[in-house]
Amino acid sequence: MRWQRPALLWTAVLAAGLGLWAGHRLTPAPAASVMPPAAPTQPSLQAGDPMPAVSLPDLEGRVLDLRERFAARPLLINVWASWCAPCVEEMPELARFAHVQGDNGVQVLGLALDTPEDVRRFLQQVPVEYPIVIETPGPRDASVQLGNAQGLLPYSVLFDAQGRMVKAKLGPFAHGEIEHWAGNEPAPAHAD
Repeated sequence: MRWQRPALLWTAVLAAGLGLWAGHRLTPAPAASVMPPAAPTQPSLQAGDPMPAVSLPDLEGRVLDLRERFAARPLLINVWASWCAPCVEEMPELARFAHVQGDNGVQVLGLALDTPEDVRRFLQQVPVEYPIVIETPGPRDASVQLGNAQGLLPYSVLFDAQGRMVKAKLGPFAHGEIEHWAGNEPAPAHAD
């Protein structure tokens, strides 16, 4: 029985040594030597900044230059996805707001971080009348260019008629919140 203890101890030491050696030999090279150098990070969009140059396809595949297509009127861009529950919950509120704005008020644009197929399928269930553009989600997608540094959804950003950022909101709009947030509250009713 005495000889078993040292043999067991030496076996454990040998196994640990082999494990360390194998771990060292099988560990990949440091990521910095394999990965390309990181691009410099861009500062997030701030109030007063001009809208970045963003061109995205609509559901028919036509590429829209957002600065050109939505010029001369305020623009609320709502970034969403069909798989985002809070995005889906606020869609009727955005559709209502867009409908009330008509041809002279704040324009509404949906920017879907999704596939065209999923967006079309979703819009069959929850139709909206405002335009929708599509973007592939990624670390430098249009949402990030529009100031969504955290990459969370839903994200809304408001630009004035001159194309300058007014403000941004992370999270869904509650019922009736958009008018106040967009600074476009309905006029009070007059008693005759």
